Amino acid sequence: MVDALGVAVIGFGWMGRVHTQAYARVRHHYPHLPLRPELVTVAEEVPGRAEEAAAQFGFASTTRHWREVAADPRVRAVSITAPNFLHREIGVAMAGAGKHIWIEKPVGLTAADARAVADAVAQAGVCGTVGFNYRNAPAVEKARDLIAAGEIGTVTHARVRLFSDYAAHPESALTWRYERERGGSGVLGDLASHGVDLARYLLGELTSLTADTAVFVPERARPTGATAGHTRVRGGALGPVENEDYVNCLLRFASGARGVLEASRVAVGEQNTYGFEVHGTRGALLWDFRRMNELGVSRGTAYQDQPVSTVYVGPGDGEFGAFQPGAGNAMGYDDLKVVEAYRFLRSIAEHRPYGATLADAVRSADALEAMTRSAATGTWADLPTP
Repeated sequence: MVDALGVAVIGFGWMGRVHTQAYARVRHHYPHLPLRPELVTVAEEVPGRAEEAAAQFGFASTTRHWREVAADPRVRAVSITAPNFLHREIGVAMAGAGKHIWIEKPVGLTAADARAVADAVAQAGVCGTVGFNYRNAPAVEKARDLIAAGEIGTVTHARVRLFSDYAAHPESALTWRYERERGGSGVLGDLASHGVDLARYLLGELTSLTADTAVFVPERARPTGATAGHTRVRGGALGPVENEDYVNCLLRFASGARGVLEASRVAVGEQNTYGFEVHGTRGALLWDFRRMNELGVSRGTAYQDQPVSTVYVGPGDGEFGAFQPGAGNAMGYDDLKVVEAYRFLRSIAEHRPYGATLADAVRSADALEAMTRSAATGTWADLPTP
């Protein structure tokens, strides 16, 4: 028997749309999932946006006030895709109301925010999934399996990069993303949080780090109306960019491995240039998000001049088989969010966690705060023991 699960989406910008599409598609790819998500309500404060979402996707109702979602008995699970400064308040309220939550990273502005949501989820006994979607790529899961099996020997060092140009244009509007009180730590929370999660997912816990940050576009024009995504604007009053455009970080892992994490939102010529290289004593693994379904693999006993092969993931890797019948057929970004939706719903159905959890969000937030401390002091910063 398939149980209907009433879901709500809070915040209907681009990511709210992605979550909604994932709910609509999830049973197409996972027909045996014992839960069927039903779109009950969408909450969005921008006038008209919720109504447009309901007309397009079939939400049964709309509201401009997210607190009405917490009081709605039809809603059993909530996607929280509102701006960062609202994550803690909404997350704690929804968990307290007994709603399962799928919340976007970085889960608030600080590690205290992430811990507050994690504690609320634990206290309420509900499920909490976090939007660290890049770990869901089948090639990333294959890389993790190869590392765990010792296929590249003992990992010695790794590099994780997340370069984008979404804020490179000087006419990019001064939205909440660039304000410390509403956007948090800039590119750290936006992109480096994903980098920390990838590093931990592949190589285990971080113990310490040292970081350097910079703001390269110090002023932007304030928008004159509602924005969505990365809006450009002319003629608005200029205001200061309060958080980071760039971060470069050296990492130390509990295993003894070393790493480099670099992220930029103003990298001209780079569009979603995300990926990693992991080197071991007998080989290496290389992944580029823009070629998401390929994994560079070097392994063997040659050591010197050892070649790298391109491996196409297939139905035996991660969740690939739920989307494509054979290697060489591409999955895309939205598919990663369908995987995330599936793992969220499976967590609810089976009462056990699948995928990234609030504990992962807390560990990522701890690392981001360590980066901020290190950049301010010019010293190494230790991370709390898990």
